[in-house]
Amino acid sequence: MYASLVNTQPTADVSDTGSRMRHLYPRSYNDNAGSPYLTDRKLEMDALSGMSSMTAAPDKQNSSNYVPGSNNGNSTVYRDPKTGSITLSGIKAQVMAPGEATSADRFVINVSGLKFETHSQTLEQYPETLLGNASKRSKYFDSGRGEYFFDRNRPAFDAILFYYQSGGKLLRPANVPMDVFADEIRFYELGEDILHKVEQEEGYIEEEKPILPENKLQRKVWQLFEFPDTSLGARIIAIFSVVVITLSIVTFCVETLPQFRKEEDGAKRRQPWFSLETACIIWFTFEYLMRLLASPQKLVFVRSFLNLIDVVAILPYYITLPMQDTKASSFGVLRVIRLVRVFRIFKLSRHSRGLQILGHTLRASLRELGL
Repeated sequence: MYASLVNTQPTADVSDTGSRMRHLYPRSYNDNAGSPYLTDRKLEMDALSGMSSMTAAPDKQNSSNYVPGSNNGNSTVYRDPKTGSITLSGIKAQVMAPGEATSADRFVINVSGLKFETHSQTLEQYPETLLGNASKRSKYFDSGRGEYFFDRNRPAFDAILFYYQSGGKLLRPANVPMDVFADEIRFYELGEDILHKVEQEEGYIEEEKPILPENKLQRKVWQLFEFPDTSLGARIIAIFSVVVITLSIVTFCVETLPQFRKEEDGAKRRQPWFSLETACIIWFTFEYLMRLLASPQKLVFVRSFLNLIDVVAILPYYITLPMQDTKASSFGVLRVIRLVRVFRIFKLSRHSRGLQILGHTLRASLRELGL
């Protein structure tokens, strides 16, 4: 604990040079000065109004350094003839808390050499955090320097302190990587909800905790088709699915070229493109049904965006299949239905992190795009 003697009068610097020094210390600047006593009334008033921190002076009746006429009822001015220092008696002492050098409400925080000064009530708005809780931050207090010391990232602390000053606004500095900023949020114990909010604002995809089926066989099938990283078999199925999706998209594009459309014999089903299309649809149907049967939440599964894409990629084939050898296939509405097969490209997003981020970006920008 530190003690400081605080004067009730306005403070002023008593170490000024020039004429003021000569006025305060006549014996130091004028060898002909006759009296060791500071009897000048102006000096008395300057000393009384200029002292902000003094040590207790000896009793005036036992001291030859008492300044005559300087007792104003609250304090008495003395001068040391050897050092020339001026002291006051009768000043009330105020006890300061650790880390608070000038005020009971203010203290210094040192972050890797960069010092910040703030008020205690600013931090105590969030008492569950490290800085807002006096008992938590006390172990970082340096009694020798009278400050709190944290060996942490300095640019990040600007944002951390602004969080308290602004009442809960937290923005990542541009020169601080997200992983470093996340570590600082955890260290200062701002809370997982704050970290989650920052990650959302930064565009990070939230990874929900997967719900697995209770049945052992059902769980095995679900992991096999839904989580490629769980086993070697799941990876093989994921790679095979990507190959089939790519083959389906290439087939859809190539069969529209005139040189590959040979329908003069009227047997469209014998064309190799139709056979490739059928093989791809068989796999898509099998994959969708297996995932649907193994899903622990079937209603959520059916309403999922990616699973709706799977249905849209499959249905055009089954709708147009009975009309392949009829003239009805030339109707514009059926051509539009077959054109829907282009959505199969979105099936790749199930296996691509980059496409998932693109999808989230497009969904967040619908208003700006006018959609």
